[in-house]
Amino acid sequence: MALTIPSPSAMARHACTALLGLALAGCVRPAAPYLEKGSLLSHAGFVAHPANTTARFALMNSLPPGSLTYRMAPSGQRIYLYADPLACGCVYMGDETAYGTLQAHMQAIMQRKHAHRPPQDPPLPAMTAENYRDTTSWDWTVWSPAADPDNNQPRHMIGGYW
Repeated sequence: MALTIPSPSAMARHACTALLGLALAGCVRPAAPYLEKGSLLSHAGFVAHPANTTARFALMNSLPPGSLTYRMAPSGQRIYLYADPLACGCVYMGDETAYGTLQAHMQAIMQRKHAHRPPQDPPLPAMTAENYRDTTSWDWTVWSPAADPDNNQPRHMIGGYW
């Protein structure tokens, strides 16, 4: 039985193929957790508001990305917020009812044996601490329908303007 040694070009080709395979295996989908969480939030009753103006984009970026928090509305109730800068470039907003529904959904998912564990939301004290830490003045008027951009207003888009 004769042993054949591959040519240097064949060895280089195999090495490149192996490296490419390792590189592709290591690829991550950075928006995947945001997409999964966005689906859960939508089913719970949260509404996605696009950060399509400069002011909205700035407020979205003042929130911790990919984490649930809240801000107090002028009415005195908590509005829960989830900044999604990668998947939709929006802020999901929900009231106490939507937050309760989200918590129930998360409990149901965790009870399923074959489901993977979804990212956990921070507890309310952590959200409160984040709320006090953030010194940005939250402007609710930026998110009103009257503030939607028209053809004369600059609109912000992730990565540039259109």
